[in-house]
Amino acid sequence: MSGIRTERKCIEILRLLKEHPEPMGAKRLSELMAEHGFVLSDRAVQYYLRSLDEMGFTEKIGNRGRILTPSGTAEIENALVGERIGFVISKLERLAVRTTFDPRSGTGDVAYNLSVVPDAEVDRVRKAFDAVLAAGCGFFDAYGITTSDPRIPAGHTGFMTVCSVTMDGVFQRQGIPVEMKYGGRIAIRKDEPTQFLDLLAYRGTSIDPLQLFIAAGLTSVHAYVTSGDGIALANIRQVPLPAQDKVEEIVATMRSAGFVFPLTTGEQIFNLQRDPYRLSIASFSGMNLIAHAVEEGCSIRTEIGAGNIPFSRII
Repeated sequence: MSGIRTERKCIEILRLLKEHPEPMGAKRLSELMAEHGFVLSDRAVQYYLRSLDEMGFTEKIGNRGRILTPSGTAEIENALVGERIGFVISKLERLAVRTTFDPRSGTGDVAYNLSVVPDAEVDRVRKAFDAVLAAGCGFFDAYGITTSDPRIPAGHTGFMTVCSVTMDGVFQRQGIPVEMKYGGRIAIRKDEPTQFLDLLAYRGTSIDPLQLFIAAGLTSVHAYVTSGDGIALANIRQVPLPAQDKVEEIVATMRSAGFVFPLTTGEQIFNLQRDPYRLSIASFSGMNLIAHAVEEGCSIRTEIGAGNIPFSRII
């Protein structure tokens, strides 16, 4: 049994190093592992890191910390897929808990996605993002730009977009239990969303559904922003039906703060099955900005749920 626990801890370390490409030390790894339910001292993490060094999965970069080797990357991609199921939703739920945004005052922290692009691509990415915002198919009507994040390598710029899990955090702070159910592709005809083409459950996947759709080339956001017909990305959340009035009040306040949602709400939405006990909330995803940039051939790498930042840094 102890061997299984050890293996899981090693996999968790490799996973964290994969998510954070800059060198990371034992102290920071210990903090992040505690958030994932693995409480280890800095010294214990050092022990596992030495073992991973010996196996060729990690490499020490001076006093800055460890990075993954190509062998380590291959190992985490192949190891214990079953253990990774539910990891995405768990990460998003943690970000929701840390969201302190108050839509009435426009203050507090929101969850965000971080996209890294080469400096030479900044203008093209701006243009792609701006087209999505003009078409109204993002989650929030602005984005931020930074070069100070340690995850951004030299010669690159970071684009910060509000993650839709911010909505979950706002609902939770108002006492409304909310569940992110699905990420999917929604067909749009003559500027009107008509039906979902595909849906993936967040709790049944080891990779973010929307990133999967983008990587597979299954969006046509550019067609939508130029002609009004296309395929965009959207999320579906559910809350208890009795919370409907309170949800509508919160949604109106968030709209006034610049948020662009929902597409619709109801017991039965679009072509989905009716649920008489739950209110479904469909909203465009902020990942439509990234999808459009990818469709335009931009070089862009995005970390979904990169963390929480003050709302003022986005606006």
